[in-house]
Amino acid sequence: MKEVKDIFSKQSEGYASYRPVAPDALLEFVYSKVAHFGTAWDCGTGNGQIAARLSERFEQVYATDISEQQLEKAAKRENIIYKKERSEHTGFDDDTFDLITAAQAIHWFDFDAYYAEVRRVGKNGAVIAVWTYYTPRISEGVDKIVDNFYFNTIGNYWDKERRYIDERYQTIPFPFEEFEVPEFHIHAQWTAEQILGYLSTWSSVQHYMAKHDENPVLQIKDAIENEWENDTLKDVIFPMYMRIGTIEK
Repeated sequence: MKEVKDIFSKQSEGYASYRPVAPDALLEFVYSKVAHFGTAWDCGTGNGQIAARLSERFEQVYATDISEQQLEKAAKRENIIYKKERSEHTGFDDDTFDLITAAQAIHWFDFDAYYAEVRRVGKNGAVIAVWTYYTPRISEGVDKIVDNFYFNTIGNYWDKERRYIDERYQTIPFPFEEFEVPEFHIHAQWTAEQILGYLSTWSSVQHYMAKHDENPVLQIKDAIENEWENDTLKDVIFPMYMRIGTIEK
């Protein structure tokens, strides 16, 4: 089985503070494909951001992650049960779930083992939805700084799995009957401090810091703040990419 990578425990606090939130339109699209709202499973749940949203519609939500630090900071709801488990191997019963989700997570999984688990624990006709968001678009000046940082400063520090995000999730295997997906974006309004905080949560930044003992985001801090024009809010757009289909047994 694929090596387990727990990259996000160290920056779990920043992850909870700065990660963008999926739009209501995306979740409503997912719900439109779901037949029953009994039980959902959020894989690689991180800080429970998606699990909390699912709990508003499903009777019971289970959310798993390998990071205990992330789970400790996860959103608490009466109908959410958090478990420290690999998404590829769980203790769930067969035919349990009506919906299975993985937000910004599946590229870390062992695909074959994960899909075998999905087929085991998902009900016949259940929905599986996985999605990611890409590098934010803000303004010509900020985008140029962020892109140079992404590809050059920390380009060699990304894990190999990052390529699946660069390829918009189109190259991940997805052995399910798929639905056509409309275009989605995350739209936020952030200060310069927020975008710098978000960049600091990138796994490549953590790898860079481990090797050089300094945060590379500080190298672009002044340039970003100059483009931001004091602490004004700017529109921040994250393009999103999804694969969604049904589990047939």
